[in-house]
Amino acid sequence: MNKKAEKFDEMLKSAEIKAFQVEEMEDEFHTVLYRSNMQISGQNLPMVLIMDDSIYTMCRVWAAVKVVTDKNRQAVQERINEMNQQYKVFKYYITSEGDIVLDCCMPATEEFFDPNLIRTILDVVLRHLEEKYADLMKVVWSEN
Repeated sequence: MNKKAEKFDEMLKSAEIKAFQVEEMEDEFHTVLYRSNMQISGQNLPMVLIMDDSIYTMCRVWAAVKVVTDKNRQAVQERINEMNQQYKVFKYYITSEGDIVLDCCMPATEEFFDPNLIRTILDVVLRHLEEKYADLMKVVWSEN
């Protein structure tokens, strides 16, 4: 397990947080995945924290799966571009499969990695989704 994941595990244990399924990848980067869900507007949005030996820790949330079509692509792109201009800590994108994904990249070396900062950023992402998810879904399901 990499040092960032060890620190994150310690924080989870001390805070008695049991919301994550941990998966250690057996790769050259010592990647550890922390899988969970964010409950937003009655939906369970899959999310994963990706920690490895690089200076990056990624938080990835699938806001919607296979919902972007030729019919709604332009409206969805315009909406997520507006949000991307407003929010610094994360960015939305559309995958080739039509998923809407929110990514947050948090740089920190092992020495300066702060698991409580990760926890705070997860709270920011959660609050954002609680406020904006319904509006985003209106664009996705709009007939225009």
